[in-house]
Amino acid sequence: MTGTPTWRLPVGDVIAGGVGPTGDLIDELVGSAADRLGSEGARQEAERVRHRLLGFGPLSEVVAIAGVTDVLVNGDGAVWIDRGQGAYRVGSVDPGDVRALAVRLAGQAGRRLDDAQPWTDGLLPGGVRLHAILPPVATSGCHLSLRLPRVNPAGVAGLREIRAVDDHCAGVLRAVVQGRLSFLVTGGTGAGKTTVLAGLLGECPPGERIVVVEDVAELAPAHPHVVSLQCRPPNVEGAGALTMTDLVRQALRMRPDRLVVGEVRGAEVRELLLALNTGHEGGASTMHANGAAEVPARCEALGSLAGMPRESVHAQLREAVRVVVHTARRGQWRGVVAVALLQWSAGSVVSAEVLTRGGPHDPCRRGPAWAEFAELLHARGVSDLPWSG
Repeated sequence: MTGTPTWRLPVGDVIAGGVGPTGDLIDELVGSAADRLGSEGARQEAERVRHRLLGFGPLSEVVAIAGVTDVLVNGDGAVWIDRGQGAYRVGSVDPGDVRALAVRLAGQAGRRLDDAQPWTDGLLPGGVRLHAILPPVATSGCHLSLRLPRVNPAGVAGLREIRAVDDHCAGVLRAVVQGRLSFLVTGGTGAGKTTVLAGLLGECPPGERIVVVEDVAELAPAHPHVVSLQCRPPNVEGAGALTMTDLVRQALRMRPDRLVVGEVRGAEVRELLLALNTGHEGGASTMHANGAAEVPARCEALGSLAGMPRESVHAQLREAVRVVVHTARRGQWRGVVAVALLQWSAGSVVSAEVLTRGGPHDPCRRGPAWAEFAELLHARGVSDLPWSG
């Protein structure tokens, strides 16, 4: 018998009995039904079930394309991908399949996605970052975004291998970690902030304990002692949520040598600034910003969400964060384009450039704050810097 089978594999009944869907389960059920469906019908039914219950379903082929970093599905079913040079359309899928896939993937990420909770953000097995949003919030249908894991560089040498830094920049960043200067990695979406932060954390001595707090666990530095804490959304009764603020406070009780907040984007900036002012040197975080010079104003804005006046933000920021590492995207290239020192001037924190770099083919140049940066590191026992001697 060929064509679309009129009988369906009883996968739903098996799942309802407490057995999760797997490729082996589907093969077993197909084998038991081959006499009813025929070889071609069994193959089609097995493919249909795999498509609906396993992997990335209708997106499996585009997810497997070499070099893809982002897969974006709009409410009308249009599928777009990004391979490092901007998004372009590669086809379409049934909009109804998109919603079913989003709900299933949310479940795999341990997240809820339904009419009462119409958006979700989570991490799938294998490190794929998931975001999905349902109608009526998304007016044209279910929108699904997948960010595939990128390279986790092993230390600054790993960043050098993927050309995110050149030799001079690598030496500066290595000195920042060795000197236990607290730093922020800034940049826009897709600029490589997480990749750079992971590389710098991989440079930390192996005996140090790194405690990482994230909204969605994504940071995976190549380091032997990393403790990861992840936020939790509320349950169906609206209780049980664990926020970034909650987890930063818990992290401080876990004896971190390095406290890392995956991304500061809200009131948790207060806890981060307080923590980095209580002896936790060498901490780090990422922050969306268009440049290092905008960091003080960005911290002001986030601090206001926590009820912190401007003066308090600057007073805390003065000693909490010493260095800003700014990343940018230039076509397919993502990497560090500036390193800046945060300085105190006339009652406010301001940014001064230590080095700049235009892009992957441009050499690093020292900025006006180079001498002060070198002096600061020398006082901390770090003298092996680029351009020294």
